[in-house]
Amino acid sequence: MLSDPFKSHFLFLILSFSLCVSQTLALNSVPEPDASALTYLWPLPSEFTSGNHTLSVDPDLSLAVAGIGGSSAILRAAFDRYRAIIFKHTSGISIFSRFTGRSSVYDISKLKIIVNSDNEELQLGVDESYTLFVSKNDGKSIIGEATIEANTVYGALRALETFSQLCSFDYGTKSVQIYKAPWCIRDKPRFAFRGLLLDTSRHYFPIYVIKQIIESMSYAKLNVFHWHIIDEESFPLEVPAYPKLWKGSYTKWERYTVEDAYEIVKMPLFLFLDYFMWCVTGINVMAEIDIPGHAESWGTGYPDLWPSTSCREPLDVTKNFTFDVISGILTDMRKIFPFELFHLGGDEVNTDCWSSTPHVKQWLQDRNMTAKDAYKYFVLKAQEIAISKNWTPVNWEETFNTFAENLNPRTVVHNWLGAGVCPKAVAKGFKCIFSNQGFWYLDHLDVPWNEVYTAEPLEGINDTSKQALVLGGEVCMWGETADTSDVQQTIWPRAAAAAERMWSRRDAISTGNIALTALPRLQYFRCLLNRRGVQAAPVTNKYARRPPTGAGSCYEQ
Repeated sequence: MLSDPFKSHFLFLILSFSLCVSQTLALNSVPEPDASALTYLWPLPSEFTSGNHTLSVDPDLSLAVAGIGGSSAILRAAFDRYRAIIFKHTSGISIFSRFTGRSSVYDISKLKIIVNSDNEELQLGVDESYTLFVSKNDGKSIIGEATIEANTVYGALRALETFSQLCSFDYGTKSVQIYKAPWCIRDKPRFAFRGLLLDTSRHYFPIYVIKQIIESMSYAKLNVFHWHIIDEESFPLEVPAYPKLWKGSYTKWERYTVEDAYEIVKMPLFLFLDYFMWCVTGINVMAEIDIPGHAESWGTGYPDLWPSTSCREPLDVTKNFTFDVISGILTDMRKIFPFELFHLGGDEVNTDCWSSTPHVKQWLQDRNMTAKDAYKYFVLKAQEIAISKNWTPVNWEETFNTFAENLNPRTVVHNWLGAGVCPKAVAKGFKCIFSNQGFWYLDHLDVPWNEVYTAEPLEGINDTSKQALVLGGEVCMWGETADTSDVQQTIWPRAAAAAERMWSRRDAISTGNIALTALPRLQYFRCLLNRRGVQAAPVTNKYARRPPTGAGSCYEQ
């Protein structure tokens, strides 16, 4: 028999569900709406209804919690974070009210959040679903005020983002308003993996910039930060087991200590900024070391990792020392990165100099192996090391394209070269991540927002059971032409276009004229990012990250 609190929560859900069902409208009932008919939430929720009322929100908005997970410190910190975002322009009683002695009466003075589980483990596939109801508390409404219901605290975080986007500052009344109330939203992500890659080898990014990027990801409901830490140009990460490795950094000032890395990983849960718990984002961090190619920088500290001074990559496949170093790196990184996926790279491996380096050539001949065989041997051995440390290996698609039949069945294939790879990978039983470079490589500045928006991770996959093997997708911010001066405006707003593709229902965002159904909403979201301090570039630039071409409204660029 249910206890009274759980019984009341259950009844609440039943009544709320009935209300949603009775009011549910087809999201595509108006294929080409005017701007006033659009729902300015990004990404678009799975199901929602709205009304035509305007509600005021109390700047002293309070939090009421319920459920097994309601007492979560993560939840409390997230509420404080979003309250600061929502009421950035106002706090407490206005100056006018103080002078006149009048006190305001608000429609929404409390946000109730029900979390049904106290499990706070953040891993791939964590339940991010939620319901959000907003209605005036007039003594007659079933719902009353604002209520969030989620199975996990991470679903509650996504709901808080949606609630914050419902709230708008009215410059006339100098108060926060919610338009088109009452709102009834039931939402969940389409894909479990919704990622953003940041390359910190081609250009070094200070820790505070990385934190800003992670925080901005949460606004678009992205949930995996793929940290491409190391590449051939530089090795900026401290590895205690092999302390000379970071001699491969550009300079001694462009490095990440173990403490820095740990702070990045823990930042999605708690970041203390000026002694205030600020950022609670619910974002996983997937680390990458790209081997055996893209690893020239490793040999700066340990030259024995190079086959020779004239053959500095791929890493020397013949030496046990090479795999000892890889094992040492992964052992140290496992202490920092709890996420179940670890990226081992494996792309763009040119084995020509293996065949022309005498001792490697002899090693290959002794084992009756070709350079291609050695590439396979290296990747599979690295996978074994990662799996021994309880990681699921992720590899770029070249490994699948070259020796799919030999890959560990747990391998996640990361597509990037073009279309058609995920269909082939899932057909063979592998999981796949979509990052087609023609659309989702953010350093390709000539790719417009609409091509990012319409790129489809499930293209060519019609079998439902095979579709389930596509974990999701990832936009990639490669660093050759991006640094602290321009990285945010290169990421945003195009990353948001992909974010909606990965979160929202395919049928809801794939019909109608997207210039009318999506573009105004994306422009609005870009301006929201600007208001929150994110340097998002104009949406309709001919080339991404360029400044406006002339005077005009943020909402029309």
